[in-house]
Amino acid sequence: MQARIKYEFSGKIWKHNASGGWFFVSLPKDISKEIREHLKWQEEGWGRMKATANVNGIEWETAIWFDKKLDTYLLPIKADIRRKANLNLDDKISVIISI
Repeated sequence: MQARIKYEFSGKIWKHNASGGWFFVSLPKDISKEIREHLKWQEEGWGRMKATANVNGIEWETAIWFDKKLDTYLLPIKADIRRKANLNLDDKISVIISI
């Protein structure tokens, strides 16, 4: 198995304004820039990159997505994860992602 790179950061949960909008936390721009520079080769379609995330001790397999308008990666926080980790819109959370 390939070694993974771990990033730790804090961010606020926000909701996309589309109908049925997803909940996200944006990765800091400096971390996103580093990921783009060194790991872009791992991206699949539409800027998607597989990752493992951990919030409040809840770990799950997911993906981060590069958003060109925001110039950063976004980590989606599904309803199931929000329930398990007791997360709400506008909460500031600590996140660990491994790529």
